[in-house]
Amino acid sequence: MSTDATVTGMVEAALYVRDLDRSVAFYEDLFGFATEIRDEQICVLNVASQSALILLPVWVKDLPDRLGTDDVPFVGNIPSSGAEGRGHVALKIPKSELPKWEGRLAGKNIEIVGRTKWPRGGESIYFRDPDEHLVELLTPGLWSFY
Repeated sequence: MSTDATVTGMVEAALYVRDLDRSVAFYEDLFGFATEIRDEQICVLNVASQSALILLPVWVKDLPDRLGTDDVPFVGNIPSSGAEGRGHVALKIPKSELPKWEGRLAGKNIEIVGRTKWPRGGESIYFRDPDEHLVELLTPGLWSFY
């Protein structure tokens, strides 16, 4: 199938969380992600100046479309995704830093719940965030593009 319209990458991923403050603190502390936007209904974290991790309290999934506010100004509306349950996010890391991340997780008493060695040479380690979302740290060598 050919098309003249292209996609150049992924910009953001969203996770619904039970306690927004707790989840923001977890991702800021563990990864050093900076906050781009924050109010009681959303927190957008800057991931390596390449993408965004959006954290939303679970109660917003039942709200009508989100409209801009003084704190988070935009024109238009954002429909709710209505997602439920545990999600998954994979974050890129250099292969040389895998042992550092294992040590960092151990130092914060975060259990590594899975490990994978991929046929192309990549490695993954998996752990859970405070809402039981599966977080993956992934070295190059999984996909043809990474």
